[in-house]
Amino acid sequence: MSEAFEAVAPLLGEHADIEARLADPAVHADQGLARRLGRRYAELGRVVAAYRGWKAASDDARAAAELVELAEGDEAAELAAELPGLRAAADEAAEHLRRVLVPRDPDDARDAILEIKAGEGGEESALFAGDLLRMYTRYAERQGWAVQVLDATDSDLGGIKDAHVAIKARGSATPEDGVWAHLKYEGGVHRVQRVPVTESQGRIHTSAAGVLVFPEADDEGEIEIDPNDLRVDVFRSSGPGGQSVNTTDSAVRLTHLPTGIVVSMQNEKSQLQNKEAALRVLRARLLAARQEEAEAAASAARRSQVRTVDRSERIRTYNFPENRIADHRTGYKAYNLDQVLDGDLGPVIQSAIDADEAARLAAAAG
Repeated sequence: MSEAFEAVAPLLGEHADIEARLADPAVHADQGLARRLGRRYAELGRVVAAYRGWKAASDDARAAAELVELAEGDEAAELAAELPGLRAAADEAAEHLRRVLVPRDPDDARDAILEIKAGEGGEESALFAGDLLRMYTRYAERQGWAVQVLDATDSDLGGIKDAHVAIKARGSATPEDGVWAHLKYEGGVHRVQRVPVTESQGRIHTSAAGVLVFPEADDEGEIEIDPNDLRVDVFRSSGPGGQSVNTTDSAVRLTHLPTGIVVSMQNEKSQLQNKEAALRVLRARLLAARQEEAEAAASAARRSQVRTVDRSERIRTYNFPENRIADHRTGYKAYNLDQVLDGDLGPVIQSAIDADEAARLAAAAG
């Protein structure tokens, strides 16, 4: 094995060990453990495939070079003509392996929970928050993911004041195809420029909506919440304008006392269902907080360089008069806003993925 790839050996061993564990039926009795092992196995599978590809290409180039030394005449000339191509393939495979070995976000294969909140701009902001919810829903559908609206509060004109949405891959996702791998870049302030429906003079207004994204915890066992650390308040659900839409106290507000995190849910008709949805969001928030604390304690840079901006900073502008979408972190700009809002978000997100990968490669290079 090349000295440059000494780091591969322990990863190959770990991959083989996890493969053996996943073949044990007892492991699958603990679904949370099975999902975590499956996620790591998929991540290591990329390394194993890249290593095998490099090894095969290197062996082919080496064998051809040896045959050139032994052959004579036309046969030697033919082999010599093939050698540059084989060496180029080996170099390309080596570069691919180097890129795969650059540490990536270990949560990439996780599912995600989005929170979308109307911001400054009043009713127009709520309408834009509704546009963002539809955009993410349609994008998820294009990816073959499942979307579940855990909770949403409507505004008077049909927008949303806030919403919690769970987005899940169907089946096991590889890290590069994971929900979190794509949606983690969406956290921040999204700014819209357009003529509001409430504007009678035709003037363009600027308003904004906020998006928070969290990797979802696998199960209750991964993030354990002590019931004594929770304050549970119940109240009646309310609709647009604050009017009561439920005659029973089915809405639930959870306050996690050690961290001060508050989650409210009112979409479901039963108190139990709202509490379960709130716990799901709370576990995702606590998982994100735990990971950020671990990174800070280790004095490590945040895993995604694109996400180093504070969540309060604007990350993207949606300009309706020009049909323009612009990402302020990556410099991406296109004039197909109507298509993006209909779910064609892939190129925008890919610009963030590419910028993130470039940053990680630069950091790995020293």
